[in-house]
Amino acid sequence: MKVTVFVTPKKNVLDPQGAAVGHAMHHLGFESAHDVRVGKTIAFDVEGEQDTPEFRAKLDKLCDDLLSNPIIEDFRYEVG
Repeated sequence: MKVTVFVTPKKNVLDPQGAAVGHAMHHLGFESAHDVRVGKTIAFDVEGEQDTPEFRAKLDKLCDDLLSNPIIEDFRYEVG
């Protein structure tokens, strides 16, 4: 089973990298782009697991404890 985790800065946290990318987008003609946030994507395969509430609880803990900083980052994931 494939898991993809998306980690982004929380809305109330300054994102200088996102601001720089947003500025560059405007410079390149994408003036309608706003509130650009830059994050990270972590993709991995899992064997021997099924998409159950218990598995999602383990995945939530993994994201909270290892893959993100819950003080300044949000995460979401896709399982499939």
